[in-house]
Amino acid sequence: MMEESSTGALVPAVKSELPSMSISGAASLDPRAETGGNAAGVPAELDKDFLCPICMQMIKDAFLTACGHSFCYMCIITHLRNKNDCPCCALYLTTKQLFPNFLLDKLLKKTCASQISKTASPVEHFRQSLQQGCEVSIKELEVLLALLADKKRKMEQEEAERNMQILLDFLSVLRKQKVDELNEVQTDLQFIKDDISSVERHRMDLYRARDRYSLKLRAVGDDSSARKSWPSLIEQNTSGPVSSSFNLRGVMSSGNHQIKKADGWGQINSSGLQRKDSVSGSDSQYANSSGLAVVRKKRVHAQFKDLQECYLQKRRQLANRLNNSQERDKNAILRDGYNAGLANFQSVLSTFTRYSRLRVIAELRHGDLFHSANIVSSIEFDRDDELFATAGVSRRIKVFDFSTVVNEPAELHCPVVEMSTRSKLSCLSWNKFVKNHIASSDYEGIVTVWDVNTRQSVMEYEEHEKRAWSVDFSRTEPSRLVSGSDDCKVKVWCTQQEDSVINIDMKANICCVKYNPGSSNYVAVGSADHQIHYYDLRNISQPLHVFSGHKKTVSYVKFLSNTELASASTDSTLQLWDVKENKPIRTFKGHTNEKNFVGLSVNSEYIACGSETNEVFVYHKEISNPVTWHRFGSPDLDDVEDDGASYFISAVCWKRDSPTMLTANSQGTIKVLVLAA
Repeated sequence: MMEESSTGALVPAVKSELPSMSISGAASLDPRAETGGNAAGVPAELDKDFLCPICMQMIKDAFLTACGHSFCYMCIITHLRNKNDCPCCALYLTTKQLFPNFLLDKLLKKTCASQISKTASPVEHFRQSLQQGCEVSIKELEVLLALLADKKRKMEQEEAERNMQILLDFLSVLRKQKVDELNEVQTDLQFIKDDISSVERHRMDLYRARDRYSLKLRAVGDDSSARKSWPSLIEQNTSGPVSSSFNLRGVMSSGNHQIKKADGWGQINSSGLQRKDSVSGSDSQYANSSGLAVVRKKRVHAQFKDLQECYLQKRRQLANRLNNSQERDKNAILRDGYNAGLANFQSVLSTFTRYSRLRVIAELRHGDLFHSANIVSSIEFDRDDELFATAGVSRRIKVFDFSTVVNEPAELHCPVVEMSTRSKLSCLSWNKFVKNHIASSDYEGIVTVWDVNTRQSVMEYEEHEKRAWSVDFSRTEPSRLVSGSDDCKVKVWCTQQEDSVINIDMKANICCVKYNPGSSNYVAVGSADHQIHYYDLRNISQPLHVFSGHKKTVSYVKFLSNTELASASTDSTLQLWDVKENKPIRTFKGHTNEKNFVGLSVNSEYIACGSETNEVFVYHKEISNPVTWHRFGSPDLDDVEDDGASYFISAVCWKRDSPTMLTANSQGTIKVLVLAA
């Protein structure tokens, strides 16, 4: 055992395949000794005489010692610089006792020459023969030259054929690639041509409709002006003397006629002014609309590449679906020449260019005098978007009335409900069926269901062993909720039971969980292993699919629809996934997120997230770059750079199907923002 272990501790297993050998056996390590002997017919036993005992290689510049041993000159000189003895017999030795070994040098040269000649090519043999003075006749040289010329021509032809074949293969592949690209470009051009014709046709229809509408308005205006002018004309024609007697009544009557006459002219003039005002108003309206169109065009040009990819993707997808005869009827043309793909892109284009900034419509402070920790970890709207709740490290759940916050400006809004907890809170989730129920997860791993009306807990679940980061109520099953924790467990709870009904063990910390809005059977789980695990709760032995693409921890997952899932990560990116086709759709970049939970919220069109630069970013789901962003400012700090470095956005939440959102930062400031043109 000791012998085997010591052998195994030495180098390569290749050595175990060699026969046991002494110094003489080391000669086989030299490639020049593979033949088992030297080329001059010297037996293999004498090979050791050709090896330097120091470097174990063929001796170069052989020198003989006084004790009769031969070494390489550089090997023995180097040795004698350190020790004055012979490496073989240990006798005293100095450099003065070294002598050139001419005989061994001559023998080594012959041996090397023999080995080279043995392994040399015929051409090399012929060259050596000529150099050594071998006599060759002119006729023999001519024959050799002819053979060499033929061989050269044949080799050149073969080389040329190989090169031509390689070039032909390359050009064939390139041609196929370019033909495919050309076909794709031609198809895209045909799409664009058809869509331009369709859009021009519909634009002319809109122009005609607008002209008809303008004519109707003008006709209505002319009729009203004519009606107003008729009384004055009648009064002017009948303003002559009616009777020869001028009594008081007549004077009053005449006065009334004059007043009506003046009023008639006033009405005509006012009508004329109104028409002028209407014209000038239309001009100003046209100017405003023209300015807005210019602004929207600039937004299009700024994101032209992404919009181009979006358009072509939608048109190609529609064309691929229409190639299926069964789909042809389902995807019928919406209008004359106006297909679904173009209509879909027009919707994207209009929603993308509609907004360019985030406007603050309300602001409130979440902190209070008794709690210095103000980070808002979660902010959520209730079922009807009438109330919103906040929670964080202050160990309090605060519920505010949204309309009061927006319509009644105040520096410090009081919550309508406030509930205290034992631990710091990480996440909130409203029940979408029972309006007064809200769930929370905290740093002790406790998941609690609260009744907002009574301000009391309805259920408390304490099975998690570490901090619970996320909790979510099912949108289709009001009694079900799911939670994820640092204990690497996903647990599904039922509000009618005290224990968890489903338990999923995973290998990494769980940072976020989310039910699919279309079914309580599907749950998305984001974890510290950089992946999103999509589970069918009816079979939890393994996930339906694992989405990989993030480079760091997945901190949030949110569903835009039944098939679209957005995820956020501390790699400063967002990802959009198709959970039906199990494939990535798009990556969003622009914000900064490397270590904190900065919030993620989605609606049907837009994705909002926070940034560690104290900014809120908004993305359109079809465009990789942000649509707009808003920077939080600190009223207590004058230096904007210091403010951005000190605080970060900690929570965001869209108001359902609305351009309005709630945002909060680590300072405890909550803002109500709305997308604006």
